[in-house]
Amino acid sequence: MSKPFWQVKSLQDMNNEEWESLCDGCARCCLIKLEDEDTNELFFTNVSCHLLDIAACRCADYANRKFRVAECLQLRTMSEEEYQWLPHTCAYRRLSEGKALPDWHPLITHDAKSVATAGIKVSGFALSEDNVHPDQLEDHIIELSND
Repeated sequence: MSKPFWQVKSLQDMNNEEWESLCDGCARCCLIKLEDEDTNELFFTNVSCHLLDIAACRCADYANRKFRVAECLQLRTMSEEEYQWLPHTCAYRRLSEGKALPDWHPLITHDAKSVATAGIKVSGFALSEDNVHPDQLEDHIIELSND
């Protein structure tokens, strides 16, 4: 039996269908992040981009997101150094670091609900940036599980 594509192809060699299938739909990449200017340490907040449909954990305007949100992460064009902006659970980050997909990933379980079952989706705790003043973002720093 042959190995799955993510075990034999680099991220750069994947076609669009393979690339998109790596996204588990957790929407953690859509959470606003803060960086300590002195230490470069990255902090995730529970505040999401205003384009995120929190209940569905999907961008409401995926095709035009970069035009509407200048700081939106464009994963396909990011350098591996920029993957630090992704959560530790992210398949793109994990594969770039030589790690396996987590056991709950839909490509492993063949079940799209496995991400929610594992408690990885943001739908249970995220708030839209429309409801949080930018000066209050530090009050919304959270610790994400690395399951």
